[in-house]
Amino acid sequence: MSEARRFYSSVKDAQALNDVGKIELFVYFITEIEGSDVATTQRLTECFRECSLTPPKTIPQILNRGLTSNPKRYVKGNVGYKLEYHRRDELAKLLGAETHTVQVPPELRELEGKLPEGVGKTWFKEAMDCYGVEAYRAALIMTWIFALDHLLNYILAHKLVEFNAALAAHPDQRTVKKVGLVTARDDFGPIGEEMLLDLCKTAKIVSADVRRIMGVALGVRNTAAHPSGVVVTRSKFVTIAEDLVLNVVLKYLI
Repeated sequence: MSEARRFYSSVKDAQALNDVGKIELFVYFITEIEGSDVATTQRLTECFRECSLTPPKTIPQILNRGLTSNPKRYVKGNVGYKLEYHRRDELAKLLGAETHTVQVPPELRELEGKLPEGVGKTWFKEAMDCYGVEAYRAALIMTWIFALDHLLNYILAHKLVEFNAALAAHPDQRTVKKVGLVTARDDFGPIGEEMLLDLCKTAKIVSADVRRIMGVALGVRNTAAHPSGVVVTRSKFVTIAEDLVLNVVLKYLI
């Protein structure tokens, strides 16, 4: 069963909706459940077919009427439509999916916009989504993973010789023997994160200041990653996220 059909089947009395109501329902599914920025006519048509429903021939006209209806149902994006803010919240309540969202600070959105396209940017966008629903602990952990992942990729692409030289000289020879020579991503596995950061500093892959910034972020991550009475605040996350993205991800470009 497709996700669209599973969603449609979960909505009470969905079959009683007219074409306008079904289209609105699928716009919600595409943008809020699938996570697309907008719903296109093509994707809406696919949703109808995945649910064994006949797609209305008037989908474009219904969407356009929703731009000027009272109350307004849709707003137009570059290549599609999404639900108007208040209508989206009303529909979420009807579907039992009401959420309280927090505005992401403009400085973080600006950083997100500077990231190169790819899985890393998508990952960071999901961290921002966690922030938006006040899941600061999850957002912080995801941002740390993003920054560390970027650093490892940077080492593999540009600093492997230097890293292996520092590794070979490290006093923890038990770990050194276990790792051997780093040639691929999985080879970093046995190296603890603190040791990894020390090796990066020794090899002059990162500066002492960046090592300190990442060390602080790692300490906060360690606290956040385990059940405790410590609260991860909004301001703490913003500080850590800015530090990691500015001083690691955007500084050491791959």
